[in-house]
Amino acid sequence: MCGIIGYIGSNVASQILTEGLKRLEYRGYDSVGIAVLDNSSLEIRKDIGMVDEVSTALQFTNVNGHIGLGHTRWATHGSVCRENSHPHFDSSKKIVAAHNGVIENFSKLRDDLLSKGHKFVSDTDSELIPHLIEEHAKDSNLLKAFIKSVLEIQGSYAIVALSSADSEERLFLARKNSPLIIGVGQGEMFCASDISAMLKHTKTFVPLEEGDIAILTKTGYKVYSVDGSEVQRKQITVDWNEDIAQKGGYSHFMLKEIHDQKHFINESLATDVTEAKKLIGEYEKIHVLGCGTSYHAGLILAHLLPDKNIHAFIASDYPFVAKPDEKTLIIAISQSGETADILQALRFAKNSSKIAITNTVESTITRICDITVYLNSGPEIGVAATKTFTSQLAVIFKLAREKPVGLSAIIEKMIEKENEIKAIAAKLAGSEHAFFLARGLNVPIANEGSLKFKEITYIHSEAYPGGELKHGTLSLITDGTPIIALAPKDETVIKLLGNIKEAKARGGLIISLTNDDNVKEESDFVIGLPDIEVSLYPFALIVPLQLLAYHVSVLRGINPDRPRNLAKSVTVE
Repeated sequence: MCGIIGYIGSNVASQILTEGLKRLEYRGYDSVGIAVLDNSSLEIRKDIGMVDEVSTALQFTNVNGHIGLGHTRWATHGSVCRENSHPHFDSSKKIVAAHNGVIENFSKLRDDLLSKGHKFVSDTDSELIPHLIEEHAKDSNLLKAFIKSVLEIQGSYAIVALSSADSEERLFLARKNSPLIIGVGQGEMFCASDISAMLKHTKTFVPLEEGDIAILTKTGYKVYSVDGSEVQRKQITVDWNEDIAQKGGYSHFMLKEIHDQKHFINESLATDVTEAKKLIGEYEKIHVLGCGTSYHAGLILAHLLPDKNIHAFIASDYPFVAKPDEKTLIIAISQSGETADILQALRFAKNSSKIAITNTVESTITRICDITVYLNSGPEIGVAATKTFTSQLAVIFKLAREKPVGLSAIIEKMIEKENEIKAIAAKLAGSEHAFFLARGLNVPIANEGSLKFKEITYIHSEAYPGGELKHGTLSLITDGTPIIALAPKDETVIKLLGNIKEAKARGGLIISLTNDDNVKEESDFVIGLPDIEVSLYPFALIVPLQLLAYHVSVLRGINPDRPRNLAKSVTVE
């Protein structure tokens, strides 16, 4: 995820950059650095650690100059070390850049640059960028070289670059699938990943759009398309305080992270699964380990590989119910990479090959497992997992099948239904119980929806395969009992319709997530689903369930970011 800030003006750049990086630290805190241009000389100061400790130790604010850029990192490509921290130089040390995102064609570009004599000092994909600019600047002006470099990159990026060889002081910006916003000041200009980093200095902003390229000078900005033609972008004015701005204007981090899913799903899809996918192909016996949300993701993986002898296990029970051996492949899913139950289960399976799926670079799970696949979700502040779950789904789909397409659009379409979901939430806020029903591939999503609901609303909820309703649970359904039915138009909908009728006959309040007309007729409230590829319905279903839980929580006067008795990383068994 990471955070970027840039400044050009008449004030001391290093002070503004350091101040802004503290505001961006929630986006990444493995390492931090700044680069400042002063009298045609570029100086970089960077190291691993938190902003306060590194900026104090390296005396960031003592660097002179009125133009520069800064970066706070959440490692996605390369380990956490000084060399991999941003910003990065080119070979001549005249061009410097900071980058958020993932460069999918990293290996090809790096090999090509190496063949042309470029030397690299880090393991990151991001270091390619100043080298690409350097290479293209040999036969183009700096703007054209920057555009050519951006066009070569496949993947996602927010880029800020500057050059000491430039004929004038300028910051170069580019954005694709990673946020980057221009801040408009008086005789000074800013850019950052978040408005919060600039709010002390301006309240006028220009959000860059997909594929935009921009140049900042002291007196203004210009935005270009990739063909080099100038384009106009709308300025916005915000009246936020700095606390609200850190949440992107949202009331809670959880809501921000739900909305962020439409952006960061692309970061997750860009992760490298080549080695993991190859290893999966070599095994017939596969055990998937997870806890809570990660276990639900594991259930999806088991559904997607029906031809494999694959089983999902709750990690805390794994040593009591499984017998892994050298013929067993373990796939362990842990957002934090420090989940105690996962780690003890992995140690129990000491003779098995292991794949980790995690969001945290250099976490313990990465040292236990043979291969690690990163989620690239960035830090998740809310205790209830939202964007990390959709990231897990994206990575799992990529592991099990071909890379899914159109996920960002699906998620955005469901987020657009927030107002109607909020109205439904008002009907549930006074409930004591709720039941989630689904069938087939959608059952793990019902489990996850129920978990979100109970953990932040404090309302008892359970999830069932629809057919299990009549094996006991119907005795709990009385007038007004909420029944949340996950009923997309797929092969399960006919059977689930029967279960919905059973619940309705007992007085159940039916809330359906559906695009089936028959289900709509039986429902009291409907959250409409798009007509999409059947296997992708989990991505459409989970977003409204997250929003429903969030709005019920807020209506009940609960802080959804900090539910009682729960922690973000469960490091005890």
